[in-house]
Amino acid sequence: MQALFEWLLGAGRETALFVISMVPLVELRGAVPLGLGLGMHWGEVLPICYLGNLLPIPFLLLFGAKVLKWLEKLPVLSKFSLWYQAKLAAKSSQVTKYAHWGLFLFVAIPVPGTGAWSGAVIATLLHMRRGRAFLSIAAGVITAGIIMALGSSAVIGALSLF
Repeated sequence: MQALFEWLLGAGRETALFVISMVPLVELRGAVPLGLGLGMHWGEVLPICYLGNLLPIPFLLLFGAKVLKWLEKLPVLSKFSLWYQAKLAAKSSQVTKYAHWGLFLFVAIPVPGTGAWSGAVIATLLHMRRGRAFLSIAAGVITAGIIMALGSSAVIGALSLF
């Protein structure tokens, strides 16, 4: 993992942030603090991370459920796929109760297990309209980015006092 990270940074901080933002579970939530920690300005970090996080989402909205079903058939990834689907199913009630607002909040609140990837897969499993789901996810990613930028800036500022 360390070698991959160093290679990404060798390709440029911007490229590293863009690629890291596309990685499931890390997404923008991990890339924003990284960019700010590297001394980049939030006005540069947020657009790069936002675009990187959203790039895979249309594909997930189209093929997410099919990919999970395919992963179930692979012996190595079958348990992961079933576990992930069960986890999303448990969280889907949060989304279905409020429809697109629920999807927005699910993506916007940066806690483990939520984010654009999970939101897109939940939207496909719930058969939500793709266009509206994408807008909810995109708005949630913007909100999560702002929350992460504010929180990261506060932590970096506090640490600089020492």
